[in-house]
Amino acid sequence: MRELHTQSEDSGRICKKAYAGRDIFVCLTERQMPENVRSEYFDDVILSKDMWDGNFNRYIFKHSIVEASTAVKGQFFIYLMEHFPQENQFVYLDPDCYVYADFTELKELLERRPIVVCPHLLQPGNIDMELSSAAHGVYNLGFLAVNRSAEAERFIKWWAQRLYLFCYDDIRRGIFTDQKWIDLAPCFFDVEILKHRGYDFATWSLLDCGMTKEDGRYYVKGDPLRFIHFSGYGNVIEKCMEDWLPEGEHPFRELYREYVKMHEENNADQVSETAWSYGTYDSGEKIDDKIRKLYRGDYDVMFGVEDPFGLSDQELRRMLGRRQDGKWRKVAESVKRDGMKVTFLKIVEHLK
Repeated sequence: MRELHTQSEDSGRICKKAYAGRDIFVCLTERQMPENVRSEYFDDVILSKDMWDGNFNRYIFKHSIVEASTAVKGQFFIYLMEHFPQENQFVYLDPDCYVYADFTELKELLERRPIVVCPHLLQPGNIDMELSSAAHGVYNLGFLAVNRSAEAERFIKWWAQRLYLFCYDDIRRGIFTDQKWIDLAPCFFDVEILKHRGYDFATWSLLDCGMTKEDGRYYVKGDPLRFIHFSGYGNVIEKCMEDWLPEGEHPFRELYREYVKMHEENNADQVSETAWSYGTYDSGEKIDDKIRKLYRGDYDVMFGVEDPFGLSDQELRRMLGRRQDGKWRKVAESVKRDGMKVTFLKIVEHLK
């Protein structure tokens, strides 16, 4: 089983303990490998650009940091499946997930089911989170598991293709990064919806969660706790605990305090304050988010510029104000050159 992550030493350590003999990989979307990113708990740290098929700078320029971190996930699955043909199970976890116990049920499930996802909610009652799930996606993509099968590979390739052109935080258009696409996955593929409460327990799970501690082990309405997704670390989680947990001591509050301590110890060097290296041009000029959005909407410029990081806001703004002839033919050829196996001609025509 290959564990996919995006940067969390504590998750790496506990996953190594839970998965003896398993490999833990981190996918990092930075230009260069930072000195402080490697760990004895990671088998390897892979830069997104190094596993990419095509022009990575052209692709990543159009994304904000959150969009970029999610846009590479489909290709990361493809990369690991191709480079580790002896492996039959692949599990992705977000960097703010903390594993507490072996994924016993999941490993058994992946022996017979090709794709496993976790829904945000397993019971009605929290209207705020029901509305949020409707907007951001029914299934949480802080976790995703697949086995080596033709069905899983079809799913991953479909997902990666959608992320190639449409991995944006654009809820008004029905898109939320890599996540909203997975609402369609059970319609198209053989997907197992994992309803074990101990997997992907998170902020959105807090209301009437029924978490207990028995003989040093944690349970969620009887299901043993496997991992917590500490999404919204800081003010968001603290506000949700205040609103949705009963007053007084609670098992989740205990676990959150422990996580905060580990998080702050890992952040002693202020690594969380490090500027994103894809947030600036090669010159050091900060990229205007408005330019990113204009760039991703103009396929002439996007596929006509070899390396947008070598330009500037002023140069791109001038280019984005022009239109060129032969748009659709050029776009289709450029998409093919970038390693994609499908032609997006109809998609682009629709966006005309």
